[in-house]
Amino acid sequence: MRHLAIFTPEAVQAIFSGRKKIDGRFSQIKIPPFLKVAAGDVVLLKIAGEKIVGQFTVDRVLFFDHPRAFEVDEIKRKYGRDLVLARTFWLDHEKVNYATLMFIKTVTKFIIPPEVIKHDLRPWVVLG
Repeated sequence: MRHLAIFTPEAVQAIFSGRKKIDGRFSQIKIPPFLKVAAGDVVLLKIAGEKIVGQFTVDRVLFFDHPRAFEVDEIKRKYGRDLVLARTFWLDHEKVNYATLMFIKTVTKFIIPPEVIKHDLRPWVVLG
């Protein structure tokens, strides 16, 4: 399955450099990629307002449905470094109902970006 995901320029750079080894998506409501992404899937990397710049293959995925406080603390402790999140991330996301952790396997930079039409504000689109 293929997916289109929106990233900040800093997150894309961290993925390309190998510092960001896990992409984490956290939400209040059940939206993709929660339960929609699987090992072997391809995620296209798009910087907001710009073109698709690359892709990564998902190695494995962990899903958390309404994680308790101790589970969120474990996510921070165990995966925090590889998520490469902004310093204020957890202050801005105190209440998390759904979490998806995607372990990044292989990363490819595009010279010629593929065309995928997207004209909405969704941060994640399942392409099929």
